[in-house]
Amino acid sequence: MNKGNKGFIPVMLTPFKENGVVDYDGLTKLTEFYIAAGAAGLFANCQSSEMFELTEEERLAVTKHVVEVAGGSVPVVASGTFGGAISTQADFVKRIYDTGVESVIVLSNMLAGKGESDELFNDRVFQLMDHTQRIPLGFYECPDPFKRVLTAVQLGFFVQTGRFIYHKDTCLDINLVREKLSQTKQASGFGLYDAYMVHAVESLKAGSAGLSCIQGNYYPELVVWLCRHYDDADMQEQVIAVQKFFISHMDVMHQVYPIVAKYFLQKRGLEITTFTRRFVGLFDNLTKQTIDQLYADYSDLLNIIGLQKNS
Repeated sequence: MNKGNKGFIPVMLTPFKENGVVDYDGLTKLTEFYIAAGAAGLFANCQSSEMFELTEEERLAVTKHVVEVAGGSVPVVASGTFGGAISTQADFVKRIYDTGVESVIVLSNMLAGKGESDELFNDRVFQLMDHTQRIPLGFYECPDPFKRVLTAVQLGFFVQTGRFIYHKDTCLDINLVREKLSQTKQASGFGLYDAYMVHAVESLKAGSAGLSCIQGNYYPELVVWLCRHYDDADMQEQVIAVQKFFISHMDVMHQVYPIVAKYFLQKRGLEITTFTRRFVGLFDNLTKQTIDQLYADYSDLLNIIGLQKNS
């Protein structure tokens, strides 16, 4: 993905009907919603998509649908490694790539176990590369079932091969992000997208290609706005206000997620249900009230920075 201009890559939700079937009409509307908000690309079949709760065929169908709806207006990436033998994972990488994505994302926790070494992980990455010809790849430091964070040296080493063009970073450490950016700064066609909005402005200023965060499943246009204005000398007061907003509302957005995100999007007029296939907690009245307050605070912030809602 292009890192010339800072961009927002949504970690897409998967809309379901009330009976638990994938809602492809809802997925069309959601895809169009992200693009209308100014997304620079789309990350389909990710953790926010409930990828572990989708069947193999649903992962392919959801990704293909997003690619078709995007219609080349923005690039799409999607996860392609879900455990098992490297040859098996490579076969699915090929199938995901055939849907039309720009890059297939390697889940860093699916190539080596929690107690296995970086050396073994590195070896399996190269095995995967050998099995997938010249398919462009990316990394995602997926938090579940455990998080394997790449070192700066590891990331730089793999990016130098020319095969890796995307990295979704979840290390939560701005100093490590800076080290990763230093190790990959000479690579053309590669972009690091930070997931941690607490240090969003610092990450963008350090050289990240953009942001890829769950906050974009509430108000994508606000993340796009930050990517565009983070370094605007005339708007630093507003930038500070937006950064503080992301920090102060960090906890509430993770409670009962992604149900709360789907409820928030309902309030914005998107026709999707709050159904999720995995149990994430109870969406009770107190949680609903906190999201109602989040919506009010978000609306107030838009007035402060002069930004209209995308709807």
